[in-house]
Amino acid sequence: MTRLRHGPFLPWRAGPGRKHLAQVDETAIEKVLPKRLVDDIIRIALIALLVVMCVRIIAPFIPLILWALILAIALHPVYQRTSQRLGGRGGHAATLLVVAGLLLIGVPTVMLGSSFATHLHGVYVAIENNAITIEPPAAAVADWPIIGNKVHAAWTAAANDLPAYLEQIQPQLKRLATYILSVVRNTAGGLLVFLGALIVAGIVLTYGESGGRTMQRMLERVTGPVRGPRLTSLSIATIRSVASGVIGVACIQGLLLGVGFFLAGIPAAGLLALIVVLVGIVQLPAAIVSIPVIAYLWWAGDASTTSNVVYTIYLLLAGLADNVLKPLLLGRGVDAPMPVILLGALGGMVSSGIVGLFVGAVLLAVGYQLFMEWLDRPQEDTSAQPPLSD
Repeated sequence: MTRLRHGPFLPWRAGPGRKHLAQVDETAIEKVLPKRLVDDIIRIALIALLVVMCVRIIAPFIPLILWALILAIALHPVYQRTSQRLGGRGGHAATLLVVAGLLLIGVPTVMLGSSFATHLHGVYVAIENNAITIEPPAAAVADWPIIGNKVHAAWTAAANDLPAYLEQIQPQLKRLATYILSVVRNTAGGLLVFLGALIVAGIVLTYGESGGRTMQRMLERVTGPVRGPRLTSLSIATIRSVASGVIGVACIQGLLLGVGFFLAGIPAAGLLALIVVLVGIVQLPAAIVSIPVIAYLWWAGDASTTSNVVYTIYLLLAGLADNVLKPLLLGRGVDAPMPVILLGALGGMVSSGIVGLFVGAVLLAVGYQLFMEWLDRPQEDTSAQPPLSD
């Protein structure tokens, strides 16, 4: 009863014997605690070392794995519809998608590369045989601000003796050729990684259900059973939104303008269409390609005025098509505003290249969702609590 009246029982209130017992217990704890702390530090260090070694081993394959996951998520609706039409044979559907993707991407790329190499070889042969003639510049070129005199002098030297002028600027040409070869090499390497990721994506699609459950379990482990499924759905929807709203719109616009370039008789129409696709992916307006083409159409084209007017209207409308398509496709089905998805895609692309389009958009969408949940969380009412006494 005494203990209940005077509060909880404490050893140092019950006499010298109890005080000695408390000192013994504290000494035992001081002996055991450092051992457990050292054991925990060793375990954490070993886990960290294992994680670092695993990351180093898998690092060369991270771009391939990321692209494969992105392609698998983006193509999963098409895979489901194809599998249903094939009677539920998922393996056949995945194989069909992979073969179709390889043909749609690989064949035009090989044809474009072959055409470009043939064109460069023809230019080289023409320069060697002195078969290229350049008209001298007009006197008004020298009046251009800042660069007029230099452009006029270089243009005049090239028009008078092109081989001698090329020999004069040979160091600059070597640096330019080195840069172009580096860009071509990186582009070819990225294309091979993409084609390899497409094959891996076919395998991922076949085992997509188990992989999706595993990913959801990981997110549930980190964020809880309520947020996990919602963040999984948000990530999937964001990847599909970027695939359709950024890359899809760029491909549609490149196709529309490429058809217009081909019908209008513009040289290197396929290369210009590819440039339009790249420009659309980096979120620049396609007008930076279509407007110079329209100027060339009126300056050097031999078609009638009516044809030029028709092609001009078509190219202008196709160049502005992204202003209509992007609001319809980008951010559709995503529980985040379109500017958030667009900013994430742009920032990710600047920091990590094309794959950053998807990674950046997903990270910013998830961060936005968590931030809004934190803002909407009700605050504790502290007004009714009594002040703390001294």
